[in-house]
Amino acid sequence: MSSTTAGGLGLNYGIDDVPKPFPKALGLGAQHVLTMFGATILVPFLVGPALGFQGPDIAILISSVFIASGIATAIQVTFGSRLPIVQGVSFAFLGAFFAIAGQYQGAEAMRYIAGMIIAGAVIEVIIGFGGLMGLIRRFISPITIGPVIAMIGLSLFGAAADTASFHWPLALLTLALIFVYSLILAPKVRMFSLFPVLLAVITAYAFAWIMTVAGVFTGAAAVSFDGAAATPWVRGVEVGGGGIVFPWGTPLFDFTFIIAFVAAYLASIIESFGDYHAVSRMARGHDPSAEEINRGIGAEGLGCAATAVVGGFASTSYSENIGLVGLTKVASRRVVLLGAGLLVVLGIITKVGGVITTIPTPIVGGVYLSLFGLIAAVGLSNLRRADMDSQRNLMIAGFVLFSGFVFPQYFGSNPDFSFFGIDWATTVVRSIFSSGIATAAVLGILLDNLIPGTDEERGIGSVEKGVVPPFAAGQ
Repeated sequence: MSSTTAGGLGLNYGIDDVPKPFPKALGLGAQHVLTMFGATILVPFLVGPALGFQGPDIAILISSVFIASGIATAIQVTFGSRLPIVQGVSFAFLGAFFAIAGQYQGAEAMRYIAGMIIAGAVIEVIIGFGGLMGLIRRFISPITIGPVIAMIGLSLFGAAADTASFHWPLALLTLALIFVYSLILAPKVRMFSLFPVLLAVITAYAFAWIMTVAGVFTGAAAVSFDGAAATPWVRGVEVGGGGIVFPWGTPLFDFTFIIAFVAAYLASIIESFGDYHAVSRMARGHDPSAEEINRGIGAEGLGCAATAVVGGFASTSYSENIGLVGLTKVASRRVVLLGAGLLVVLGIITKVGGVITTIPTPIVGGVYLSLFGLIAAVGLSNLRRADMDSQRNLMIAGFVLFSGFVFPQYFGSNPDFSFFGIDWATTVVRSIFSSGIATAAVLGILLDNLIPGTDEERGIGSVEKGVVPPFAAGQ
């Protein structure tokens, strides 16, 4: 069933719709899980070895991030922004995690990570529920938000290239299937309009399995069940000792890392601010309200605190799944909530997660190739709300987008950078400008508000009054 709003926006299911029958809704939720799966397990695989973890401990990490993502998503969908947005492990915190790994190891390191996630989460909750994000919303126009959303997609090109490069033929097959299913077959067969990614993954997986049995595919392209066989069936529920609650022990605090974590939270907040706009425009044809933004950021803080409790990592909104909303035209909150439930189940019944890990990495890469570009396009479409015949806007938008690549490149190749010898300032500057998303946001806000321009030129005016531009309503 589709609401009037859904029909007006060309959606299969609107934000308040409940897909029926239940198996269809469950399948749509599973599609969200599959979309976020690769990125969700990537952080444990990156941070785990740095902490000295192997085998069973990394399995607990993966289980924890699934449970954490499910809890954080449920908080966001029901109490936060109430937008169809998925929460998952945030890459913005990798620098802070590796900093702790440089001083602590094993379970002790995870206890410090949990403590600092909770400390930062308190700040994020205050920013969100305190109404601060809603207040600064007036200073953020389409000239800023467009490049920021675009950078969310474009900055992920490395993840897409890395995962696809394990076996380009299989990745490109997955990409081709998504294009065929979503753009060619979807208008003719409703199932393909609802499940293009899921069906593409299943088809590519079946093909990879056949090629594996035939001895054609080996390595990363092959389907192997060895890891699934060694995975235990159910996660323990006890506190500590690998159980669900504080599996590494109670949190510890080392506030020498607080600047690194605050900077990571800032980058995550800016990214989520852009994600809220992207998914709101997809789902409803207009920007989120100040109240929704505040609730969303506050809920992300609560979600991060919850991830620390179950032994995972800090969470943020997932751009991949926003791309999925745009691709499938399914913006139902109920679908995302079902996906959250599946994530918790995956974390508890670890054997299921073990089976999912048999999906070859190149298939995930093919999914990324299709979705990340769509996110970038959604970001650039925001610029249509501003006067793009204006030299002011062209220069700001162009420089902001370009700087999102230039500054991270500079800081990545200059590890000895120092901001006038001030340690804490150096940490803040490096944390912000090492992220293309944070760079675009900070420079965009500064330039757009310091350089004179009318409301109409900047694309605010009618938008701030709640009037939806004609193109936003699918007309």
